[in-house]
Amino acid sequence: MAATTTPLNQSLALKPQSETLKTSPHQSLTLKPSKISTTDCELKAFRNPRKWRVGCVSETNHHIGIVQNLVPSTVSMETTAALKKKDLKKVCLFYCAETKALAERVMAESDAIELRSISWRTFEDGFPNLFIANAHGIRGRHVAFLASFSSPAVIFEQLSVIYALPKLFISSFTLVLPFFPTGTSERVEEEGDVATAFTLSRILSNIPISRGGPTSVVIFDIHALQERFYFGDNVLPCFESGIPLLKERLQQLPDSDNISIAFPDDGSWKRFHKQLQHFPTIVCGKVREGDRRIVRLKEGDPRGRHVVIVDDLVQSGGTLIECQKVLAANGAAKISAYVTHGIFPNRSWERFQQDNGESPGSGLTYFWITDSCPLTVKEVKNRRPFEVLSLAGAIAAALQI
Repeated sequence: MAATTTPLNQSLALKPQSETLKTSPHQSLTLKPSKISTTDCELKAFRNPRKWRVGCVSETNHHIGIVQNLVPSTVSMETTAALKKKDLKKVCLFYCAETKALAERVMAESDAIELRSISWRTFEDGFPNLFIANAHGIRGRHVAFLASFSSPAVIFEQLSVIYALPKLFISSFTLVLPFFPTGTSERVEEEGDVATAFTLSRILSNIPISRGGPTSVVIFDIHALQERFYFGDNVLPCFESGIPLLKERLQQLPDSDNISIAFPDDGSWKRFHKQLQHFPTIVCGKVREGDRRIVRLKEGDPRGRHVVIVDDLVQSGGTLIECQKVLAANGAAKISAYVTHGIFPNRSWERFQQDNGESPGSGLTYFWITDSCPLTVKEVKNRRPFEVLSLAGAIAAALQI
């Protein structure tokens, strides 16, 4: 039988000498007046004896005022960890061929994640011939799918699986799409333009509802935050960011106290400046000179600083390179870059070289990307100045939402 607990901050009468007070049939409070108007005491019970210090003792009516626990709970760290582990949501994580390596890293982040594979086959005519093994085994389970829409050629087969999984009587369904590929096509500037960001959003908004309700769609650093309104009410878009990974990496640099953040245009400043507001800021901008659009420094001072250019994605890299040249010409000591999504079509990553301790105009000290685009990660692996910051931990955390 566990001892009952009496609140220790209630008024208890004190006598001048040390005395043991019975606070309940199963526990007692031993009071020992000290010289500094505080009283040390020990609460004894059937379980977990604890030491306490009682302060603010009135000399007129001997009432106890404030009680503080001097010893932390005796519940072991192992027990606490076990309780937390028990509370974790067990998730069956499916993946496509491109995201297998990332899925394995996600699983390594949490014991609550179990990997499940899909047979990605094709018929002779090239159309998908797909099979979800042990479909009955995921009934009543929390299920997630880690997707990569790297090209239109792979989207249809993955959508077929994404639409099938919620119908297998699962408890809940989460789609993790680290890179939303049509995010830059979000506007109609003249009649006839097709905003494919809206098209893909509508396709994902029609994912069937599982037994647990609407599908959660996890996306990292979507190009424009207003794209959340492209999704319908049948899904719950969850927008995460890779910027915390960058901030953690910057803290590890030997010159972490000399970092400035540069935004290559107003769009990137609007997108990320609040997350990086504790760093000195530099803003560049594109201006038109005749038929050319060039990058110029709008505000901020890069002189003597290690400047990190931040944007959500890079394709050809032309704007980023022009920004690098402007920063170097204005006295930056080092220049690095970060993008969440390294797309680099046609091997455009080859345009970026390491500075090798030379002038910052000759290359970058670091170029950080995440593993949101698995094909790029394979191409730039072990190639300087590239360094991959994994989203695995952030994905594992998002699956617990």
